[in-house]
Amino acid sequence: MSANYSICIGTIGTGAWLSLDGGDSWRRIASPNGLWGESRVYGLATHPSEPRTIFAGADDGIYRSGDGGQSFTRLESPMNSREVWKIAVDPTNPNIIFAGTRPAALYRSNDGGQSWRQLTVDMAEECPNVRVPRVTALAVDPANPRHVWAGVEVDGVRRSRDGGETWTRIERGVPDPDIHDVTINRNGASKVLTTTPREIFASGDGGENWAPLGVNGRFRLPYCRQLTQKIDDPKTLFVATGDGAAGHAGGIQRTRDGGERWEMLTLPVEPNSPIWGFAVHPADPERIVACSHYGELFASENAGDTWAKVPREFSEIRAVTWVPN
Repeated sequence: MSANYSICIGTIGTGAWLSLDGGDSWRRIASPNGLWGESRVYGLATHPSEPRTIFAGADDGIYRSGDGGQSFTRLESPMNSREVWKIAVDPTNPNIIFAGTRPAALYRSNDGGQSWRQLTVDMAEECPNVRVPRVTALAVDPANPRHVWAGVEVDGVRRSRDGGETWTRIERGVPDPDIHDVTINRNGASKVLTTTPREIFASGDGGENWAPLGVNGRFRLPYCRQLTQKIDDPKTLFVATGDGAAGHAGGIQRTRDGGERWEMLTLPVEPNSPIWGFAVHPADPERIVACSHYGELFASENAGDTWAKVPREFSEIRAVTWVPN
């Protein structure tokens, strides 16, 4: 399945891995001032206007690659002693970067990552299920980048309407504080979607009111993780699902009408664990790469109609991205 694009994955305990040929061959990423071979890499994000620039969140801070993941350099920050779980780059001004950590906190850079400031936001220090809360979702509204969203596992949804200066906790409409993802769906108007272990909630009025999509009774595997949309078609959404956080089955649900109707996509093999996340890129809106929690990768070249399994398997995967060569 050799192809002319690069896949980068972040694992727990075996660092970051890179394939330069669409998953045919792999090497572990290591450089003198970069990620270690035993790093825990939780988050990956691509630059909106530099196609081969990747940001990585690890157990000792945030890293940047300008060569498609072949090497990473740590960006000095107050996060050097924290785990960086999530990264979001403002699509209208890439100098503005947000990062979320464990223990749960939010940081922002206004100069492309050269300097960082911790933002003032109240987050729990302890919680059920995962003990220490962590930021598992970050999203900047491309239509109004002053609106920024964060999701915390396990401490609910946060909203900022002033670029991150102040934050409000969403108190109504999303009853489960175990947040797995938040995304902004542009489909005529901005819709905010958030996933929890057994449901997807949607708001069309900036988070004032929310409605469940009712997936718990419709998905065969209702445990939901990441939600993403097709780059050039906001009505087409993909949800990573499974039978539980440490389960033994996974699936991908797709909707082509913004969430009214869903279909479970056919994968070449039954995943060994929940599907955990996706990678999409403007360089090819038809290509989507998905990872399972425990080390499998699947790739589609036709927006999910058919899939191929990447032959190589890994340890626990927490993040995946792809970039053009």
